[in-house]
Amino acid sequence: MPESNRIEKLLSQLNDKLDLLIKVTSIQVGADKSTTERARLLKMAGLYNRTIAAVLNTSYGSIAVLTANLRTPRR
Repeated sequence: MPESNRIEKLLSQLNDKLDLLIKVTSIQVGADKSTTERARLLKMAGLYNRTIAAVLNTSYGSIAVLTANLRTPRR
């Protein structure tokens, strides 16, 4: 079982590094745009609202409101 624990630890470390890479890359998206536009761009790129909120240093609720209309068709 020690081998299994080692693999689990390595996978966890890899996941943490990928999360960090996503966040760092996301910061560069639309650096010259407003928070609203950046949130929409990141949402369209497939990021979760919690990740977007962390990247943009704002609340989850704010991001949920900003990206809500992306889920509903416009009339």
